[in-house]
Amino acid sequence: MPRKIPNRELRRLSPREFRASPRMPVVLILDNIRSQHNIGSAFRTSDAFALEHLCLCGITACPPSAEIHKSALGAENTMEWTYFENTLDAVRSLQEKGYAVLAVEQAEGAVNLAAFCPAGHQKTALVFGNEVRGVRQEVVDACDGCLEIPQHGTKHSLNVSVAIGVVLWHYYLTIRV
Repeated sequence: MPRKIPNRELRRLSPREFRASPRMPVVLILDNIRSQHNIGSAFRTSDAFALEHLCLCGITACPPSAEIHKSALGAENTMEWTYFENTLDAVRSLQEKGYAVLAVEQAEGAVNLAAFCPAGHQKTALVFGNEVRGVRQEVVDACDGCLEIPQHGTKHSLNVSVAIGVVLWHYYLTIRV
């Protein structure tokens, strides 16, 4: 039987080492996420995949927050983030910096995530929307395209923190192959 490795034996980067480490060329844009637990999960998943940055937009709460910390477990202190009152400002700012901005949304013409193959050098920003309404249409309209997670059950959506994990795992596997 394999032995489970205790946390003290895992080689984890210190916050200082993490800040200086190479990053996956991805920024998360959170469009009006209402649950602070989902926001904390976004921070923790972003840390796990060593993303460049998070953009917290609209009603999305910002650290410091005890509720965000419950899920982030300190990743809110290691990940760089910026607050934008308007998500469109975040989208346009990143596009001006050369990022391809993609909404993760069920939309006409969306690329099935299974078929998505990002260029390893292309900087990408991924927009994830509100737990009930998704990414707002005006934000979808401003994006360079959309990605859709294939789903085959009776439900038509995933929790936003789960969707973030699914998309980032696919992105990670795709650019590392």
